[in-house]
Amino acid sequence: MNAPFPNWLQNGQRHIWLPYTQMKTAGQPLSVARTQGHQIELTDGRVLVDGIASWWTACHGYNHPHIARAVRAQLECMPHVMFGGLVHEPALTLAQRLCALLGPGLDRAFFTESGSVSVEVALKMAMQYWFNQGQTQRRRIVAFRGGYHGDTFATMAVCDPGVDMHTAFEGVIAPQDLHELPLDEARTETLDRWLRTHADQVAAILVEPLVQGAGGMRMHEPAVLARLRSLADRHGILLIFDEIFTGFGRTGTLFAFEQAGVRPDIITLSKALTGGTLPLAATVASQRVFDGFWSDDPSHALMHGPTYMGNALACAAALASLDLFESEPRLAQVQAIGHLLRDGLAPCETLPHVREVRVKGAIGAVELNEAPDLIALRHAFLEAGVWIRPFGRTVYLTPAFTTPPEAIRRLTDAISTVLATLPG
Repeated sequence: MNAPFPNWLQNGQRHIWLPYTQMKTAGQPLSVARTQGHQIELTDGRVLVDGIASWWTACHGYNHPHIARAVRAQLECMPHVMFGGLVHEPALTLAQRLCALLGPGLDRAFFTESGSVSVEVALKMAMQYWFNQGQTQRRRIVAFRGGYHGDTFATMAVCDPGVDMHTAFEGVIAPQDLHELPLDEARTETLDRWLRTHADQVAAILVEPLVQGAGGMRMHEPAVLARLRSLADRHGILLIFDEIFTGFGRTGTLFAFEQAGVRPDIITLSKALTGGTLPLAATVASQRVFDGFWSDDPSHALMHGPTYMGNALACAAALASLDLFESEPRLAQVQAIGHLLRDGLAPCETLPHVREVRVKGAIGAVELNEAPDLIALRHAFLEAGVWIRPFGRTVYLTPAFTTPPEAIRRLTDAISTVLATLPG
């Protein structure tokens, strides 16, 4: 017989199933009444400084009036229409603006509803690109340890099982090729040697540029991306950049790949695309990839089409979000936040249980030597009046770019104070 539900599940929340949560042992989730700017107001009246911008999405802060006006206006004329055989101005304009921002070589945008699905589409594009050319053996994807690309079946296969949550599906998902990131010449040579033998079976290389997000906020230099571009070109393989986390300013440039001076063949975008208001993702491909599907043969078409693909409300929100990147000083704000994170998290470097402190753009991470009691740690942050949700051994901050300096200092003070209480 099952044990009784926790008290909170016996009431109005009995029917909910939460993500990444063992429901039997989890405490009661916080009930949110409203959001505004960099703050989350709970139904019990407490106001928290949000340190992670709702899983990195709310880059302009919550409830930005420009985005709200755009969504309301779009709702009045057309909330959604199927994208099969029909198009609409918000999606067409968004595709044009995204391709212009990404620059030459990324020319065709395919819209979906979530980041995981956008990576699924990228993988399908890469594999079918070769299939359409008769190279049907190219079914393998090169990905990297420490990486995370989503929770759907194809994306689970390209995540690092050592840092991910997908062990229940080992032996079910199609195995892919996980390698060490080429952080130095030795690792680059190792990967190059492997590709010399297996490249004719590989469809694409997939990487999170500059920061492996959910894998622990692991950071690497732009030179790594240049090495991967060189390897992909040398061995005739497509290169995919997963910028779901890093895209739209988070690392200090609008897109992380700009810092390396190289371009992918396919890029995936989501999270901050709509400023944290509505679900939307994009898989943007080069003309070369698109041309691989251009055919009189119907079987060469990309057979993928989410029901809410190109949702008009979400596209309107994304267009308004892009407006804000043009009209408000987002990248300057990211730079300022980076300085505050470096200063504010510096005291953590002397703590005996801290392995490393890392900062890139508006991302700050404190990696511990061992995984802490996450429930206790989250509770301590709540007592400090901040919303910070560590995972694994990593305590991190990814605040909204509009978060004022005093709020950033409150976040970093909370981390350094709470971590100082942990046993060494």
